[in-house]
Amino acid sequence: MASNSKVSILDYFNIVFEGENGKIESNCKACGTRIQAKRSVTSNFVTHLKRKHQTMYDEFVKRKDMKREAYTSGSLHILTSNGGNARYTHPITASGGGGGGRIGTGDGGGSGGGVTKFDRHDPRQVLVSEAIAKMIVRDLQPASMAENLGFRELLQLLEPRYTPEPRRYFHSQLFPAYAYQAQLASRQALSLAQALSLSLDLWRGIPGTNAGYLGVTCHFLTPDWQMRSSLLACLPLAGECSGSHVLTEFEEVCHAHGVDGRAFRVVADPAPVKTLPPCRLPGFHIRGNGETDDEEEVNADGTETGAVNGEEEGEDDAEWGNSWGGGLPGVCRVGCFTRALEQCVREGLRCCPQLSSSLAKAACFYNYITSVVPLEKLRQVFDDVEGRAGRPGRPPQAEQDWAAQLKVLRRLLDSVEFLEDLSGRGELSLGDPERAVLRELTDTLEPFTEAWDMVNGDRQMDKHVSISLALPCVLGLRKHLAEISAPHCPSLLVGLTQVVECRLAPILKDPLYIAATTLDPQFKLSWSSNADWHRQVLLEELAKHSSAAGPLDLGLELHPQAQSPQTTAPSPVTSLARPCKLFSFIKQRPTAQAKSLEQELAAYLREEPTDEEPYHYWRRKAIDFPQLAHVAKKAFTVPASSTAVEGIFATVGRCLQPERGRVLPKNLETLIYLKANYGLLWT
Repeated sequence: MASNSKVSILDYFNIVFEGENGKIESNCKACGTRIQAKRSVTSNFVTHLKRKHQTMYDEFVKRKDMKREAYTSGSLHILTSNGGNARYTHPITASGGGGGGRIGTGDGGGSGGGVTKFDRHDPRQVLVSEAIAKMIVRDLQPASMAENLGFRELLQLLEPRYTPEPRRYFHSQLFPAYAYQAQLASRQALSLAQALSLSLDLWRGIPGTNAGYLGVTCHFLTPDWQMRSSLLACLPLAGECSGSHVLTEFEEVCHAHGVDGRAFRVVADPAPVKTLPPCRLPGFHIRGNGETDDEEEVNADGTETGAVNGEEEGEDDAEWGNSWGGGLPGVCRVGCFTRALEQCVREGLRCCPQLSSSLAKAACFYNYITSVVPLEKLRQVFDDVEGRAGRPGRPPQAEQDWAAQLKVLRRLLDSVEFLEDLSGRGELSLGDPERAVLRELTDTLEPFTEAWDMVNGDRQMDKHVSISLALPCVLGLRKHLAEISAPHCPSLLVGLTQVVECRLAPILKDPLYIAATTLDPQFKLSWSSNADWHRQVLLEELAKHSSAAGPLDLGLELHPQAQSPQTTAPSPVTSLARPCKLFSFIKQRPTAQAKSLEQELAAYLREEPTDEEPYHYWRRKAIDFPQLAHVAKKAFTVPASSTAVEGIFATVGRCLQPERGRVLPKNLETLIYLKANYGLLWT
């Protein structure tokens, strides 16, 4: 029978953008060429097929003719098969028993009145398969779900003419093709990048194995001052991942993507070969999503369960530091500010073990009230509670790190009397001593939570946060710790003060952080207590990176394709600019002299700070301060956190669980790569 779906030229194209007035942008499925047109006027698409892909054009014309010829007979066949009921759009085959009917599930073409299946190369068959592949990538599901009986029954109901594909089809054909397209798109975007930095992260947390994963993420600035991030590689590391081995893999990844010698900075921890569990409040074990909280165990000596011992840790640190020192030439490493901040909180909490009992009692009270208090009452206190499996008020999975737990604890303390009235005052209620200790804890760590949220940005939007925020955050934390008093938890305050001075205070004298913060228009030098000294440090740092022979320019020379967008046609010159006797009486205009770096910096600092977004500001001011803008391009590519990479590895850990389909390492690597670069393929 004839197909009931509309034959459209858009079946041969992937729509990547839809605008107003029906404007669309599509990529040809055969060659990837992007074509712009309107839905109502598709002549551009037809012309492209006719000129470039004659076979596909002939197939399109044949399908149109078949649709036109079979329209009358096909409509009559559907009408008579359904007994005159126009509700059904597919033919009905006779049931084995009574007079009922069912939707045919025949494999097509043969006798018996079954539904005619799509051909393997039919654009509609390909379109459904691609939609399934996108779902697998986006949700990071195992491809074996395409073979599940329930999923195939759903497909049969939605589109009976579709022939389900096996998992081998996705892993051997679709996913490699998508990965190749993502690599091409990534390399093209990086070739146009004005500046770029890299994030390197190692994860070693697969249960029962010594294997790990290496993630390399590139953060780059486009010519129109738009920040973008792209995962270059997520490689499995078998066995012991030494520093030299990791750097070798890192160098190969950079060379393969054409970014070797171009990175301004590489964000990597001093000793990333060890993996610690997320920092959590000790004893505050709240239940989330019906799962048992995998709390962080602390031994009697203060070391965490699962972490390597001090001797091995020191050897890893030294070996990794030596590898960075004598490894890749021209690569400058900078530590991850977010992890340093988390480590400060971890060590500060470890200095105050008496907090565990109060936090444990608060967790018991929280778990109790979320199981007995009605959901509508809980929503008055907790914004994001939700009912799961008949038990209201379960916290989401995100509330498993210290910052999210601290927010829950603060809301709990602010409304503890209201909650006690709802649940009844029993032995689980918090006494005055516990409330005082917990209130002091939340007040002490509140600025740390603010810094954490500010630097991490929006995880869902994958927002890039540069290191320009790190220095003001450190100044604010030092000021807070110097002014606050902690009579109930003095060891917590002492521990936090010491670890902040050890891990974060060096940022205040780092020229890179000083330059990045000053070039942020919302700060400039308003934070400085010694403006003259900071201005001198800033000039030295700017002079180092504003020269024409900087690392980025050398990288552009090594990659000539990156220079092509920079060459623009000369602007047309009016006749008045040329020497002419007729206009000799007109005074000649003075020649505009380029400002020195000191003059640009002085003019920039004379302006008042503004809340304008840094990228928008420097895109507008690049003409006025070209040398400062050149340095700002580089400094703003350095991220303050590696949220994207950590999220990828957390996803890897969930997918490696046996109940997730036992994905092979090579297939998992491809899935992670496509998941991270989803925006490059499907926007």
